[in-house]
Amino acid sequence: MEQLFTIESLITLLMLVLLQAVLGFDNLLYISLESKKAPADKQSYVRKLGVGLAIILRIVLLFILMSLIQYFQEPFASLHNNSIIEFEFNVHSVIVLIGGVFIIYTAIKEIWHMMMLKEHETSHGEEKKGSTNKIILWIVIMNLVFSFDSILSAMALTSHMEYVPQLILMSIAIIIGGVIMIVLADKVSNFLQKNRMYEVLGLFILFIVGIMLLSEGGHLAHLHLFNNPITPMSKTTFYFVIIVLVIVDIVQGRYQKNLLAKKEHQEALLAKQKEEK
Repeated sequence: MEQLFTIESLITLLMLVLLQAVLGFDNLLYISLESKKAPADKQSYVRKLGVGLAIILRIVLLFILMSLIQYFQEPFASLHNNSIIEFEFNVHSVIVLIGGVFIIYTAIKEIWHMMMLKEHETSHGEEKKGSTNKIILWIVIMNLVFSFDSILSAMALTSHMEYVPQLILMSIAIIIGGVIMIVLADKVSNFLQKNRMYEVLGLFILFIVGIMLLSEGGHLAHLHLFNNPITPMSKTTFYFVIIVLVIVDIVQGRYQKNLLAKKEHQEALLAKQKEEK
């Protein structure tokens, strides 16, 4: 327990909280977009309850991972000496792959709905209640999928510590990270609500998150396609792509505004010339 009250442990806690914040960005975006499917007066409640339940389950998952980590990494299905596909699936890789598929499906479905001008509306109160519970469930599930990386990375950061201090420190970091996520989720959702044009950007970022999870799951499963190994997308590449997408979106938005202003100016000049004639 003495390890909890040292300068080194405080620095480690700060690093763990920063790790939770950095690795939680994609999760935060998913929560903000998914919660929009709930009735307007329940969206904040959905986000807070979903993340709150996920915090508790993350701590439970932390206990499980620290006790049974070797079983999560143990292959249960494998195929080798095949020129088309090779793999070694374990529980960790399957969870990450399923999460990636679901994220990509969600992003594509939402993009399609936006193109078809469909809204997520329900007409009956019971349906709304059911949809709210379903949204909370998916937020919790996807929060757990995203938490695997952060927990495993946190375990690596605290590997020099004894079991109990390590567990306490990581639990504190999870709780602090969860509180930060609850606060930021409302802000991100409100921003997307006021700036609907950025919603498309958010969905494409979510799509890239799904691809990142698929690449990571394929790497964890030692997946080879046509003798080519699947390599995980690095966080550096991920954030670089996000920055490029944001810059392109900002430039395109301003360019469209300039075109619209120029068009209105030309129409005003034509109208004035017609009046003078």
